[in-house]
Amino acid sequence: MKVHDVPIDFDNLLDMTRWKLTPYQILVLGFAGLILCGTFLLMLPAASASGKGLNFVDALFTATSAVCVTGLIVVDTGTYFSYFGQMVVIGLIQAGGLGIMTMATLMALIMRRKIQLRERLILQEALNSLNLSGVVRLTQYVIKATLVIEFIGGTILAVKWYPEYGLKGIYFGYWHAVSSFCNAGFDLFGNFSSLTSYVDDFTVNFTVAGLIILGGLGFTVFYDVWHQRKFNKFTMHTKVVLTATAALIAVGTIIIFLLEMNNPDTLGNLSWQGKFLGSYFQSVTPRTAGYNTIDIGKMNEATIFFMVILMFIGASPASTGGGIKTTTFSVIVAAIWAMISGKNEAVVFSRTISKEVILKAFSVASIAANLVIFVTMMLSIHENIPFLKLLFEVTSAFGTVGLTTGITPTLTVPSKLWLIITMFAGRVGPVTLALALAMRERKGRIQHPEGKILIG
Repeated sequence: MKVHDVPIDFDNLLDMTRWKLTPYQILVLGFAGLILCGTFLLMLPAASASGKGLNFVDALFTATSAVCVTGLIVVDTGTYFSYFGQMVVIGLIQAGGLGIMTMATLMALIMRRKIQLRERLILQEALNSLNLSGVVRLTQYVIKATLVIEFIGGTILAVKWYPEYGLKGIYFGYWHAVSSFCNAGFDLFGNFSSLTSYVDDFTVNFTVAGLIILGGLGFTVFYDVWHQRKFNKFTMHTKVVLTATAALIAVGTIIIFLLEMNNPDTLGNLSWQGKFLGSYFQSVTPRTAGYNTIDIGKMNEATIFFMVILMFIGASPASTGGGIKTTTFSVIVAAIWAMISGKNEAVVFSRTISKEVILKAFSVASIAANLVIFVTMMLSIHENIPFLKLLFEVTSAFGTVGLTTGITPTLTVPSKLWLIITMFAGRVGPVTLALALAMRERKGRIQHPEGKILIG
């Protein structure tokens, strides 16, 4: 089945001002509705292994974490939930990873229903697409690419775990492939252990890390790479994403290795292979997956703070990950370098970055930093926990990462509610900011004289 884009009806486009809901509001309400549905399903007795459903706050926390593909958990997914509960969780992860409008479009395509202009505009914002033309085709590509990648990754993991777990290993393989590609970080191994049993296993490390990286690159990058094949033909966006991702993973691996290589509680007692795999995996997972192969809570404080930085940067636009995004970070670095070197323009890959884009990048980073600071302060009021661990937890929630030093299950109800808000803001916030900052610039009728302010 092939769906062709229809010409844009500009008369309908002009009628957008009479809509009661903006595309942003529809996306936010879609995510909120999915979270509430997941909450009520997880509260059912059938969702738990013991037959006792979760209380509302914990169910809301888990559903929010799943839909926002975060991975922070207050109950152990592998032991607390029944198979029904686990399928609810992975369903929420898949829907949250692909996005509400992508799932709705899939249903429309299956039912052979025409995709209207209003829905295309919402899809454009949901996928962070620069152009309205071809957005349905891009959505089809997103769905196909997701299913193929998850199937390949799931097959590799199923083959790996079948000798160890039998038929359950096949279930584990595909379940964790979806969780990995969607950058969710939920696991079924029990006792909040994540993937610590496989710290020196090549297959598990590279398969899961590969799925995390692919999920964090962004679907527009997939589309560009698949069709162009050569780096010099890629768009500037794709070049920046690929370069920034590779650089952050490489630098992260080296720094984590140097900081933890002698720590007996993390990498110290591992072989050189284990040290490398542990460093590499912990460099990838803050981007924003939530799996870990070494105990995060036993890392040195310098390493924990460094991982906070990686989580804050996060993945790339139009991906399943969160954070301020690699492109935002790259634009800020380019702008700072231009200022330091005395240049009038920030240039990346022989292309000038507009002042409007630079302003947006600094605005996104500033708003995100203020949110993290405020929520960390709120948690410090309610919890008697070291500040760095609280900062780590909040940044993990905002970046939809899911890594934790082990404090999540012990948090009070007010702290859980603050993290729920942070996870939701981290998932839909980039869409909010994109819509708010992409609005056409409006100049006042009165032009005020320019003033001078000393900076720094």
